[in-house]
Amino acid sequence: MQSDKTANPASTRSLNPNQWVINYADYLYRYAIVRINQEEQCRDLVQETFLAALEKADQFEGRSTEKTWLTAILRNKIIDLYRKKSSGLAPKDEVRHHEVLQEDFFDAENGHWNVEHQPKAFAAQPDEVIQNREFNHILQMCMKKLPALWFAVFSMKHMDEEQTEVICTELKLSHSNFWVIIHRAKLSLRACLEKNWI
Repeated sequence: MQSDKTANPASTRSLNPNQWVINYADYLYRYAIVRINQEEQCRDLVQETFLAALEKADQFEGRSTEKTWLTAILRNKIIDLYRKKSSGLAPKDEVRHHEVLQEDFFDAENGHWNVEHQPKAFAAQPDEVIQNREFNHILQMCMKKLPALWFAVFSMKHMDEEQTEVICTELKLSHSNFWVIIHRAKLSLRACLEKNWI
């Protein structure tokens, strides 16, 4: 009689751990770096992903590709990191500093943009800008300046295209907090991009 691990060899047969570093390390690193932007931490997360995958190899059902499965493990590790960073590690005075910077954006009486802070047109078309390395570098620099919770929410929403409900559950946020954070993160990024890009 076969043991449970050998009863379903098809699921582990499609995994090739000996080739993971060669086939996926660079891809997983790039995936992590745009979401975390800290090189050493990204390297650690990729290694942790490979270790976790080895430990869970018998749970791989073969319903996705090896690459997709590894990416999902890394994604969960990134969310765990966001959760840790957002639970008290961002000092309240840092968040308050960002909020104070934004108080000048709008007229207190009518809620409209103040003239000096009205959005300016970007010099390039959005499709061209997204592909521009310099823009991406500046965007990453601006994202680094966000408080940890804002960075996590913005990344999950606009980079991973995660559903609002999932973000609120993962980061333990109310819906109203989520929308306030998204709004403030966008304002901060816009101000930073206008200063450094336009």
